[in-house]
Amino acid sequence: MSTRLDYDRDGAAITRASFALIRAELGDRLVRFGALEPVVVRMVHAAGDTGIVDGLEASAAFFTEATAALRRGATVWCDSEMVARGITRARLPAGVAVRCALGDPEVPELARRLGTTRAAAAVECWLGTLDGGLAVVGNAPTALFRLLELMLDGVARPAAVIGVPVGFIGAAESKHALATLPHGVPYLTLHGRRGGSALACAAVNALADDREVVPG
Repeated sequence: MSTRLDYDRDGAAITRASFALIRAELGDRLVRFGALEPVVVRMVHAAGDTGIVDGLEASAAFFTEATAALRRGATVWCDSEMVARGITRARLPAGVAVRCALGDPEVPELARRLGTTRAAAAVECWLGTLDGGLAVVGNAPTALFRLLELMLDGVARPAAVIGVPVGFIGAAESKHALATLPHGVPYLTLHGRRGGSALACAAVNALADDREVVPG
């Protein structure tokens, strides 16, 4: 006789119950996020930590610009394969491409020539289709810093940026820069050291899920 432990096995029911519990625990703390509330709930679910809501910040135009970019088929550029692979393609509107340049053959030499990380050098490869697209940084602070440099120089103009790199060196600083520098691009970030691929993917997947994010 095989072992049979007692646990919930209905995936859809587990997800519904999880989201309901998150909303119940956070209560009025979700009100300030407005239309972005379902995105925040998904990110909390991915983190397993309701405490992240205190560090989440989004500019006023982020939700509108990010969802509009996806609906018009803009490219989603990701700083790592972990982020790119975690985005659920079935949720995305037809024509949306999810791309990561980190593995492109020219990136190692470009990083050496520029004296920077491969993640930062890979951002240079985004430029052809970045304008009007969605930039998603979930791992590398150097990628977010380089993206900010390009935006401040007027070289890059994504429709919106999800900047949630994780780590102890540069992560908090890069996210602070995203939220305070005058680049004029709508953004979503999680201040401090916390972040990562799962949170970045959760944000994109929620934005792309019309069943959750479209009012009414």
